[in-house]
Order: sequence, then structure tokens, then C-alpha cells
Amino acid sequence: MVRPMDSESSAPIYKRIVIKLSGEALREPGSRENISPQIVRDIAQCIKAVRDLGVQTSVVIGGGNIWRGLSASHRGMDRTTADYMGMLATVINGLALKAGLDELGVETRVQTAIEMQNVAEPFILGRAIRHLEVGRVVIFVAGTGNPYFSTDTTAALRASEIRADVILKATKVDGVYDSDPNKNSDAKRFDRISFTDALTKRLQVMDSTAFSLCMDNKIPIIVFDMGTLSNFVDIVLGKKVGTIVTE
Repeated sequence: MVRPMDSESSAPIYKRIVIKLSGEALREPGSRENISPQIVRDIAQCIKAVRDLGVQTSVVIGGGNIWRGLSASHRGMDRTTADYMGMLATVINGLALKAGLDELGVETRVQTAIEMQNVAEPFILGRAIRHLEVGRVVIFVAGTGNPYFSTDTTAALRASEIRADVILKATKVDGVYDSDPNKNSDAKRFDRISFTDALTKRLQVMDSTAFSLCMDNKIPIIVFDMGTLSNFVDIVLGKKVGTIVTE
């Protein structure tokens, strides 16, 4: 049973979570390197801290720091080919994150929606749940295995499949606003908003497919600033961080 988000506690309020990371999260701002080893270590430390609280932790990671299929399709590349290239980029990022967790002694499994036996396990739901139950971190890569679906949708799908309590969406802003805070200094941040209101106001929490999956399966989304590393632990302990999108 998930305890109310508003009650702060020294024990985690969630049993099983999905952390959604963008590919850009692994890149140092202004750097030409696609993956920063230091940022990977920092994120791995955060994931370990959450896992050490007894929270069953899984991760879905994007590939935008290496390749964006949608952007390439807009420049004339076949969309299906471009999307498969993007899926492979998520595998690279997933392996980088696994390496960071391995350094910390955290047992981790990478599960891919596209079979590649020498690189990662195939996604098998029962096996993923078993890994989580024994304390391993599971990183889901290669999206859904199908073109035309974002990694936001992957996070919503995997969260639904493993029956996660919540999706933690790590971003560069500290929550959901009624307009772009980088362009509007008067933008209002929501502490909590319903799925219905977020849809009505056309707030860009996730893409519509992902959002519908979360709404249908009653999986709340917490949007928060990953620049403050303590936010990961604070959220699972029930502290008020970012914006929660819920029923």
C-alpha cells in the first residue's frame, strides 16, 4: 500500500518505482561528449541510495544525447529506420548506467526490447519482476521495440506491466508549469495536478500515448529537477518535491 504523498516519513512510501531519465541527462552541459562519466556516477549514486532504502527500482532511459529518431525523420530519413537507431542509442546509455552501478556494487540487469544476446537480457516480464524482488536494479532499454513510440511511452508501459507505484520523471525543471518558465517569468508551478486538468491545459508532462497509459492504469507521475541529487531519495520518502500528476 502506498502511503499519502503529503506525509513525510523516514521510510519509503513506494514499494516499486520506474525512474525515467532522458538521454541528455548523461551529457555535461556545453560538452561535446555524449556521456559524462561523472554524471553517470552521480546518477548511479542516487539510484543506489533509493535501492538501499528497500525500494524496488527500475529505470527507463532515452537516447537523445546520441540520436533522435524523430528529428532525423524530419530531415528526410525514413522514420522507422531513424527510430530503430534511436532505440540502439538507449542501449548504449543503459550499458553506461549499468557500468556506473556496477562500480558501486549494485546488482543490475539490462533488459532490451530488441534481442541482442551478447549485450543484454531480452525483456521478460516475470524475470524483470524477480530481479526487482531480490533487490536488483533493472534498466529497460530499446524502447518498446517498435518505431513511432517514445521512451516516455516505454516508461508508462513498463510501469504498467511491472505494476509500479509511481513514475519519477527526472527533468531539468523543478516541476510542471502552466507555461514555459524559461520564457515566462510569471509561469506558475503546480504542486499537484490531476490527469484531467493536465490534459485540458495541454501541459507537456509526457506524450499523449504515455499519459493515457498512466491515466488508465492509475500510475502517478512525479516531475522533478534531477539537478538536485537529493530529490531522488526525498521523493521516495514522501517529501514534497516537484509536481505530482495523479487522479
